[in-house]
Amino acid sequence: MKTIKVGIIGGAGYTAGELLRILINHPQVEIGFVHSKSNAGKFVYEVHDDLFGETDLKFSETFDSNIDVVFLCVAHGEAKKMVSAFSASVKIIDLSQDYRIAAEHSFVYGLPELNKEAIQKANYIANPGCFATAIQLALLPLAEASLLNGEVYASCTTGSTGAGQSLAETSHFSWRQNNLSVYKAFTHQHLAEINQSLLQVQENYSGNLHILPQRGSFTRGILACITLKSDQSVEQLTALYEDKFKEEPFVFVSLKNIHLKQVVNTNKCLLYLEKNGDDVMIVSVIDNLLKGASGQAVQNMNLLFGLPETTGLKLKPSAF
Repeated sequence: MKTIKVGIIGGAGYTAGELLRILINHPQVEIGFVHSKSNAGKFVYEVHDDLFGETDLKFSETFDSNIDVVFLCVAHGEAKKMVSAFSASVKIIDLSQDYRIAAEHSFVYGLPELNKEAIQKANYIANPGCFATAIQLALLPLAEASLLNGEVYASCTTGSTGAGQSLAETSHFSWRQNNLSVYKAFTHQHLAEINQSLLQVQENYSGNLHILPQRGSFTRGILACITLKSDQSVEQLTALYEDKFKEEPFVFVSLKNIHLKQVVNTNKCLLYLEKNGDDVMIVSVIDNLLKGASGQAVQNMNLLFGLPETTGLKLKPSAF
């Protein structure tokens, strides 16, 4: 099997650090460059100190187009400036939100559990957002069965790494620790890509999803608690979910309640369903930096190059 030569742009942030942690141990990957203007010449481990002893790579000031695939780990709005820098033979996986909404571009929305066949044939991938991944995986089975017909509420709590590496008042330890707050209620930017995907599989979906994001007092992970009405029994719903995800290597339906530590440090999504009367609760947990970002990006790379989706992604959760 041919070695995949990889480049990373925006190499100093959290998502790039997680990409590097995965890719330096990926059996089919050679890392060609890790680009960072502000850190050019430094060893990667001087910024990502969890990689001390793992790699002697240095950040580059320029980037080499002699690669097979490039990961864009840049700020929103910056990816659009980067695409033209590479030849058409270079595959692109964009971790920003620049190309997630369908428009006059050739990017495929990179949720494997929704668009696997299209991803396998694509050159350019728009990696989904973290909230979007957790919520879509929780709702896709219902949408495919045309069961999203009423109001849907998603209360989602995320760790501080979801805000990125730049310092802000709400990511500061003294503010975040032992604290909880709601932000961007009903208006979170991931709502558009979620609605786009649900409408893709349920033509009469009316966009009746309401997201209530919360900042949690922990670093990694997302727990999405979704509620809606249904006349289906919990057994019928669970069977629907198990059938949908039976061939998916990273999505699992649990018959007992779930928690974040089961997925932190992995590319998994765990789902749990419960019912009381006609009220349904769906719990979805992911690691926001892995299945919600870098792990899913590697999963997409594996699909692009004909590798098993799990290659380089068999990661154990940090349970204690």
